[in-house]
Amino acid sequence: MNLSATPIYLTADFYKLSHREQYPEGTTVVYSTLTPRSNKYAPWADEIVFFGLQYFIKEYLIERFNKEFFERPFEEIDQEYKLFVQNTLGRPMVDTSHLKELHALGYLPLKINALPEGTLAPMRCPIMTIENTHPSAFWLTNFIETILSTTIWQPITSATLSYQYRKTLNHYALKTTGSTNGVEWQGHDFSLRGMSSEQSGMASGMGHLTSFQGTDTIPAIFGVHRYYGAPLDASTASSIPATEHSVMCAYGQTDEFELFKHLLTEVYPSGLFSVVSDTWDFWKVVTHYLPKLKDQILARDGKIVIRPDSGDPVDIVAGTKVKGKTAEEKGLIECLWDTFGGTVNELGYKILDPHVGAIYGDSITLERAEEISKRLEAKGFASTNIVFGIGSFSYQYHTRDTFGFAVKATSATVNGEERLLFKDPKTDDGTKRSQRGRVVVAKATDVSDLEIYQLTDNQTGNRLVWKDGLNEAQEHELQEGAWNALEPVFLDGKLLVDQDLATIRERLIYEGGTESELVAKAKEIRQEIYEELKDTLPKIDWHEVK
Repeated sequence: MNLSATPIYLTADFYKLSHREQYPEGTTVVYSTLTPRSNKYAPWADEIVFFGLQYFIKEYLIERFNKEFFERPFEEIDQEYKLFVQNTLGRPMVDTSHLKELHALGYLPLKINALPEGTLAPMRCPIMTIENTHPSAFWLTNFIETILSTTIWQPITSATLSYQYRKTLNHYALKTTGSTNGVEWQGHDFSLRGMSSEQSGMASGMGHLTSFQGTDTIPAIFGVHRYYGAPLDASTASSIPATEHSVMCAYGQTDEFELFKHLLTEVYPSGLFSVVSDTWDFWKVVTHYLPKLKDQILARDGKIVIRPDSGDPVDIVAGTKVKGKTAEEKGLIECLWDTFGGTVNELGYKILDPHVGAIYGDSITLERAEEISKRLEAKGFASTNIVFGIGSFSYQYHTRDTFGFAVKATSATVNGEERLLFKDPKTDDGTKRSQRGRVVVAKATDVSDLEIYQLTDNQTGNRLVWKDGLNEAQEHELQEGAWNALEPVFLDGKLLVDQDLATIRERLIYEGGTESELVAKAKEIRQEIYEELKDTLPKIDWHEVK
């Protein structure tokens, strides 16, 4: 799946080509860490979801390095590299001895230790380390920084955002239904068309699939299949047939009602399908067309999903008043209830008839999803009555700086002497401060095992703690204690651990409790929740809530 025209051994920032000759003479080892340094631009997350390293390893360190470097005659590489450097830097003599030595090895002499994918890691916690395993390849550790950074920040960031959506939707589902059943389908990826490329759409979409199973981003499905062993079936991801505005417009405004009827009775006489419903007059569709089609809808073996695609998402879905009179005041969910009815669960919340549903996918954000869930709860509706189409308005509005990701060298061996490296610019606010020396990471419950050392950057409120300032001997001593959470995943051209999507999902979603435990907890508190809501709901009067 090579989407680049650049040879892998030149896939880097330009200045990386000159660093090899700048290191101190006698350098044999360079050791670096990857760290999320700050959530200043994403205060909605105190932890990141580590995800995407295996994709990077398989695609770049194994697939592309083998095909584009080790399996090619070195003469071709030599000529290609020299021609490029001569033409761009104007150097008449170009040294390729480092590439020749690497090519002769026949493998990539790197060692990568990392947290298991799906792990939640706090800010400033190192999530992986990388170092060369052959002294002649000391330059390689940080040479691949560029491609590592550009490949991995997006799936991590999107997986983290997806997890926040899942946490939010889990919370309201437990409050209003007593269960999280079906929440894995409540967040649906609509982002591909708004991403910067197919590759970024795939990477981000794979991150989405760590917490949800609904997606329209087909490359993401094939991505988790190829890189994470996910089967090509509904256990990984799926979608449903759906119209777009071109379909609606093709029938003409005067025939919109007939189109709805045609879809229900002839195109999709059974099963699930979605209809975009705001092409002309959304509220006419909701209050006139759907009531006239009530009998056909309720008689179908399946569900029609109504999709508004414009307006204020919160107002359109949940209305502007608790006790609204007009369709706009009631919102889509209450209007569907008025027409089709449904059931009231034992917590007192309304659930729409299973023959009808709703999805909203225009400009959804984490904040809007939460506000919609809050309003539905206040109006007495279960939060699970709506599916959210999470698009590029969520996933593309982020950069590497969202969590301040950086790969920094923290240890180097020069003439047999290990040097503990670090940066801490006085002109910075502390965000760019790196770790110093080698690092280890432990679960918070294991901290008692570290009494001999003083932990730095100790985030005791989170699951993981870490220590830097270590030399190689101290790092090995702690690793032998079998508590270091940074596990070997890549060594000398080979993947050591092949993680599957199902395991990553379980590790991530069920952290702190299994699904059954969450449901049991909900059952314990649901009466308390109901009593609280029963007393407060009648007293709420929003009026205009914009």
